[in-house]
Amino acid sequence: MELRKASRQRARIKMALQGPSGSGKTFSALYLAFGLCGDWTKIAVVDTENHSAELYSHLGTFNTISISAPFTPEKYIEAIGICEKSGMEVIIIDSCSHEWEGILDIHSNMAGNSFTNWSKITPRHNAFIQAILQSSCHIIGTIRTKQDYVLTEKNGKMVPEKVGLKGITRDGMDFELTLVFDVDIKHNAIVSKDRTGLFEGKPESRISIETGKQILEWCNIGSDPTPNVLPDKVPDTSLQHAIDGCKTVHELLTLYKNQSESALIKHTASFTKRRQQLLAAAPVTSNHISHHLKQSANGHYLNPGTSTE
Repeated sequence: MELRKASRQRARIKMALQGPSGSGKTFSALYLAFGLCGDWTKIAVVDTENHSAELYSHLGTFNTISISAPFTPEKYIEAIGICEKSGMEVIIIDSCSHEWEGILDIHSNMAGNSFTNWSKITPRHNAFIQAILQSSCHIIGTIRTKQDYVLTEKNGKMVPEKVGLKGITRDGMDFELTLVFDVDIKHNAIVSKDRTGLFEGKPESRISIETGKQILEWCNIGSDPTPNVLPDKVPDTSLQHAIDGCKTVHELLTLYKNQSESALIKHTASFTKRRQQLLAAAPVTSNHISHHLKQSANGHYLNPGTSTE
């Protein structure tokens, strides 16, 4: 054990790009990866898309490791370990959606009580999440979204256009990550979660190598002269008092969403207990708010479910 002063110089970004098929997630992830390390040979792609990453080999001499069906969490964990031992600096998981679909397949083929079976599968999924969060590498995951079509006007005619909807992964995956970009079919990206403060409120744009460099600079900054601290964010030492002081579920959710991953992992039980107390005192509470607080930061879901709708 070693006691040291906190510094983002040791930070490794854990982020995701989510969008429909054809939105350029893999291409964008490679650009981000190069911006993060500046060396193609230090980039590895965990490829579940039938060697599709190799279509971009003209960009540089990056590495690939392929995973084939069945897509179990253990295969992903093994691949991440191989990349780490090989000295990779950035790992692209392309895609994380296959892991979740693999979990759903396992669950659907299990005999017995459906709800009880989740207690057997959830630890396997949680181990995959922890392998990402605890990795010594920068990790960029791609997440497919369920597709839909909307009618848009072009040259006076209404034509269908493919759009992305909800990411195909377990609910609450975004809670675990520092950055999440939503990429549309035109390859434009807009941030949907941003703990760096770099991209929040910015208009949509295409991801570039420069985007990766910006993220790397944030990771390496030792002290932020103008920290963007939200008023509801409190130090970990006083977080328990802040949880106990929340008067509504909405207030508790706001506090929850503004904490670091490490703080949430330590105080998951406290958040859950306080939520239950508030719900018991005021049973008519927003289902949307309750849904978010049923998911803990370390991936242990208090109300397991399979929905990706």
